[in-house]
Amino acid sequence: MKNKYFVELITASILITMSILNPPITAEPSIIITNYEIYPQIFMPGDRGILTLTIQNTETSSTTTESHGDVSDSITVVENNGVVINRIWINRVYDDNGNKIASMEGLTGYEDLGNIAPGTSFKVSFGIIVDTNMTEGYYFPSVNIDLKNDIYGNYEDVSFPIEMRISNETVDLISTNVPTKISIGGSTDISFSVINKRKNSIDNIIISSGEDTDLDISPKSIFIGSLEKGKSEEILLSIKPDEMGKKMLSLNLSYMNGDNPHYENYTIPIEIVDILDVAPILTDMPLSIKKGGSARIGLEVYNAKTEPITGVIITPITNATVIPSQYFIGAMDPDDVFSASFDIYTDILDYGNHTIKFKVSFKQGYEYYETPSIIHLFRVVSGEGNSYQSSVNDESESTGAFGGDIFGMCYIIIPIIVVMIIVFILWRWRKGRKKE
Repeated sequence: MKNKYFVELITASILITMSILNPPITAEPSIIITNYEIYPQIFMPGDRGILTLTIQNTETSSTTTESHGDVSDSITVVENNGVVINRIWINRVYDDNGNKIASMEGLTGYEDLGNIAPGTSFKVSFGIIVDTNMTEGYYFPSVNIDLKNDIYGNYEDVSFPIEMRISNETVDLISTNVPTKISIGGSTDISFSVINKRKNSIDNIIISSGEDTDLDISPKSIFIGSLEKGKSEEILLSIKPDEMGKKMLSLNLSYMNGDNPHYENYTIPIEIVDILDVAPILTDMPLSIKKGGSARIGLEVYNAKTEPITGVIITPITNATVIPSQYFIGAMDPDDVFSASFDIYTDILDYGNHTIKFKVSFKQGYEYYETPSIIHLFRVVSGEGNSYQSSVNDESESTGAFGGDIFGMCYIIIPIIVVMIIVFILWRWRKGRKKE
């Protein structure tokens, strides 16, 4: 009997020792933010956007197993290692002037989001609003996750900082070819460069004429669309003034940073004057050109001013390929005439009517001018093209050459004939005297 009690005592001691050496297996869930996305990537003061968080329970074990009782009479308890999220919210951050970045969901955020199982994740989005006068710079609002503790109270809450940048950088409109003075006659082309100075892409860029502009601008608006960070886009406008004097060119630029519209206004003073005393004149222009062929265009620039001009450049404007793309003349004295020629190719043009314009830009003193463009219509055809000028010129040149030869011969022959007649008369007169 004593041996029996001794065996039971030893068995109980072994079970107690095993329970001490092998405690119940517990798995504490690890809740982390694995990724976040901000739209737009960089905010401007006054912008609104979206912050999307990916939250994951990184615990690999899905259950906790506990055993109770002795070997012969034990109870195994299996518990889920998921964790209940009580609340998720974002703390506000402030600049030195008291302006803030805040969540549209307020300080309470989202409550009672439920259980997140081990190895699973979910996404949650917050609306973000930036005060209008927010100072530009980097800010770090924190995301807070309140977890519901288990019976042991060993679930730690989560706090995760989010990097946000506020920038005042904008989209700029820079004039690349806008004369300070243009002529009242015809239309003058002007060009601008739209530059995205921001560190993120922007969308829906539109340039339009302002309501308070004094000039007739064509087209009324130009849609560019998207522009990546640091990129630029060239635009071309045409001005057709109807009266002389000092005017104000007004342009509006609008774009979207995320879903936030932004607007810029640009004004440029321009004086409308009469400068038709410098203008290109077409001397040889084809009416039609064969598809895939080419033709030569001739023109002259006449300086009818009483003063010299410098930096004279002839620029063709067309959808066709033109060589050269610009013709540099340089300086012209009063009453100077300069001839230039361009070769136009129709390889990239469709059949039908097309236009080509020529303008002359120059400087007089410190002022920069552009003449109104002269426009010519030509047609791309499937047969041989024809020219209303070159054929006439060829005929004139051949006729002139033939006529020049005849008159040149007359200038030589007539004096010879006169001399021969005079010699003949003198010979007859002398012969008659000898007979007498």
